[in-house]
Amino acid sequence: MKTVEIYTTPYCPYCIAAKRLLDRKGVAYAETDVSRDQGLREAMVKRAGGLRTVPQIFIGGQHVGGSDELHALDHKGRLDPLLAG
Repeated sequence: MKTVEIYTTPYCPYCIAAKRLLDRKGVAYAETDVSRDQGLREAMVKRAGGLRTVPQIFIGGQHVGGSDELHALDHKGRLDPLLAG
């Protein structure tokens, strides 16, 4: 399974929804809270092509977007193959 990284803030409902989807699938992920560290947030923005909203999700180093995009991939049946590689 590919490495999954998710940039979040503690009370973001979209972050919670994305993590719940990954949890339901049994996917381990590395979570980075960007709420209190401007350097981490700037690193996220750079990796995400200028996007500042959370969550920002990366699978195998590839930026897939936020919660809506993650759920859309799952709905289309494309998330599991992406996770598997």
